[in-house]
Amino acid sequence: MNNSKINNNLEIKSEKIKWTEIQSEMKNKLGVEIYESWLKKIIFVEEFSNYLLLSVPTRFIRDWITSRYLDQILTAVKNHKKEIVRIEFKIDEKINEKNDNNSNFKSLEKKENVSFIKDSYLQYNRIDPNKRFDNFITGSSNKLAYEASIKASENITNYNPLYIYGGVGMGKTHLLNSIGIELKKANKVMFISAERFMYQFVKSIKSNDMVKFKEYFRNTDVLLIDDIQFMNGKEAMQEEFFHTFNALLDKGSKIIVSADRAPNKLSRIQERIKSRFSGGLVVDIQKPDLELRKKIVEKKIDELNTLYPDQIKISKDIQDFISLEITASVRELVGAINRTVSFSRIYNKMPNLAEIKIVLKDLLNLAENKVTIDLIQTLVCKFFKISKNEMLSSRRSRYLVRPRQTAIYLTKILTSKSLPEIGREFSNRDHTTIIHSVKTIEKLKDKDPEMVENINKLKNQILYNYKENEI
Repeated sequence: MNNSKINNNLEIKSEKIKWTEIQSEMKNKLGVEIYESWLKKIIFVEEFSNYLLLSVPTRFIRDWITSRYLDQILTAVKNHKKEIVRIEFKIDEKINEKNDNNSNFKSLEKKENVSFIKDSYLQYNRIDPNKRFDNFITGSSNKLAYEASIKASENITNYNPLYIYGGVGMGKTHLLNSIGIELKKANKVMFISAERFMYQFVKSIKSNDMVKFKEYFRNTDVLLIDDIQFMNGKEAMQEEFFHTFNALLDKGSKIIVSADRAPNKLSRIQERIKSRFSGGLVVDIQKPDLELRKKIVEKKIDELNTLYPDQIKISKDIQDFISLEITASVRELVGAINRTVSFSRIYNKMPNLAEIKIVLKDLLNLAENKVTIDLIQTLVCKFFKISKNEMLSSRRSRYLVRPRQTAIYLTKILTSKSLPEIGREFSNRDHTTIIHSVKTIEKLKDKDPEMVENINKLKNQILYNYKENEI
């Protein structure tokens, strides 16, 4: 009996973990919005020898918290009591009932629910007026998706839903936005990302207002959902989306969906949802071909010339180079143009090819491991018509010093080698010699146009045409 009392006393003491302090710490660490939305729902139940028992009002909230915030919560708990090694949750639906019994809180909650949908609609259902059909540039890779989108916006299409898929930065969102612009003239249009749909869904569950959520999304004439692949694995939301999808089809509403892959390639999406997607028109956007890339480059530069007259200086050779080399996506192509234009405006000059290859190095996939010190030394020696033995010797003749300093400078800016590593490759020279060489070339570049030209020619050979120049 005495042992039992002792154990009970120990258990009572252990229950006095300061849960309010832990919540306060999580509020500061994760932010007020996450705390109010999720962590505030957690109720401390009991502490055992090595774990805590907490409760939340629904299974959905439990799954959400454990998948996103459990590690941070456990870390905060262990900061207060290191013996705790895990956290367990139980579902206590009475938490919601207790909240419902408070009429003042319920009244406030009701007002918030009415406004949150409207506010969210205004905040997240913004159709971009700059993404229209008339400035969507078409080619063989996106022609079918473009034509299908035009048909969908004319209210004469017989297929529903329209499912557009393609890689990142190919123009899917632009097409959905264009459809929304046309159809909103005479219809109630909802344009939202799958991630935002999920956010609205979760908010509605937490505030016990799923009726408002259902009413809002099922009363639209046109539903456009972007990046549907982000709905993967979220069973409760997929269930709601499936019924929303069916309700909209039944009432004759249009549904247009975009994704980064075909319906049958979607992972962790219910088969019945994939089947619904496949039942409409499925079109893809492929990587832009050279002809389309050239049209995009020309169009984008024309637009920028209109905005900044007499400030954009991009030669035809540079435009062709960008069109030829940037092949991954339209977004990267536009990004390359923006970088080039920025260079032109900042330096008030037309960039040459060597400069553009440096500016766009990451987009051109010029792998650094292909730029070796040996390659740099070889090309510099060939350029200055000296032997590698002469370059690496201790001789300080002027006709050898400048090429040596040039090679060291290029090695410093075109590789990630440290100063000691560079020194070792140049006959074990001290790192201070390497620094001096780099500074010397930088000063000469400011005074000597011929040095600038030589450096640019060598950069061009090393970064891009090295295969042709290897000896």
